[in-house]
Amino acid sequence: MSRPLSLRVELRRQVTRPRTRWAYVVLIALPLVVVAAFTLGDDDSTGQGFAGLATSGAANFAVFMLLITAQLLILILAALFVGDPVPAEASWASLRYLLIAPVPRVRLLTSKVLVGLGLTALAVLVLLGWVLLVGGVVYGWSPLSLSDGGTLGWGHVLSRLGVAAGYVFIAQLPFAAVAFWMGVRTDAPLAAVGVAVIASIVSSILDALTTLGDYRRALPNHYSQEWIGLFTADPDYAALLPGVLWALLYAVVFIALGYRHFARKDVLS
Repeated sequence: MSRPLSLRVELRRQVTRPRTRWAYVVLIALPLVVVAAFTLGDDDSTGQGFAGLATSGAANFAVFMLLITAQLLILILAALFVGDPVPAEASWASLRYLLIAPVPRVRLLTSKVLVGLGLTALAVLVLLGWVLLVGGVVYGWSPLSLSDGGTLGWGHVLSRLGVAAGYVFIAQLPFAAVAFWMGVRTDAPLAAVGVAVIASIVSSILDALTTLGDYRRALPNHYSQEWIGLFTADPDYAALLPGVLWALLYAVVFIALGYRHFARKDVLS
């Protein structure tokens, strides 16, 4: 007999939810919308940065799409997949039933966190693979054109895109953790996602204040775009390390706070 709310059971429950399906539909539709926008727009800007080079081939299109989705869309998906499941159970009046089943609170939270992170990682991989396919079909399979001149072969492009995708996923962990922490404190799923998005906006505003000096380095999204440096002639992989460490630190702290609060919470829903 399987244990109540195993990872397999939780994965099936989350995948079959309409919000998961619609999230992936949006993810698939977005590159097509961008291609349509480029088709209808003015091509005079070609050659100007990542946006101008986006139509020069699949590699450039993939880098551009990763750039415009990382700061908001992937962040919202991470907050949704990690922060929504617990308050959703409460809003359905099934959270207390699960705990009576019995499902230990640690197992319940761990299943939901791991499945949420897995769906987020899958979303990043699906996006990257899909934009490469769309970009190749529409714009061809030319090597990556670098913004500072020169090109980068597909062998280097694929490995660096893989590292960039992993970094983008890790960069969303602080806000996914904030959503999780808020999610165990409320019965409103949108509140968990909203708090995470607001936290990102506030962090971005503070990061723009140069008067804060080196204190900005501690902000959760200060290093969020460091992966862009991978797509240069001489990338510095060590520059990614501070962003990874800060993201993991925030994730551990807020997830631990979520576990601590839920362990003491009187679940009435």
